[in-house]
Amino acid sequence: MTHARHPGTAGALAAATALLGLWTAGPAAAQPALHSWPEADLKLGAKLIQEHACTACHARKVGGDGSAIYRPKGRVGTPGALLSMVEMCSTELNLGLFPEDVMAVAAVLQRDHYRFPRSAARPAGSP
Repeated sequence: MTHARHPGTAGALAAATALLGLWTAGPAAAQPALHSWPEADLKLGAKLIQEHACTACHARKVGGDGSAIYRPKGRVGTPGALLSMVEMCSTELNLGLFPEDVMAVAAVLQRDHYRFPRSAARPAGSP
């Protein structure tokens, strides 16, 4: 099912990646806080993952329950790379996900599989 909330999908990755930096405004915590997209709609992300049968596709690609796809060495090591990977799946499978959809799916994957600490998204040399 394709979502038709907005006309066109040009720049979806750029918009989702721009939203990635919004989390850095808060003060540093004593424990490394997990990276997240607080504005992401987790219910939408879970719905899209189920609706587009992501788990079944991943199982076909890597076998088992498909969860091994979340741990390939070097492929997805940062929140930005996670957004890019979700966008790539959307493009390859012609899912027509919009930036907020990509962010919602990435947020669910972050919560359930990746659990990147906030420091993973900071550019080198950032405080």
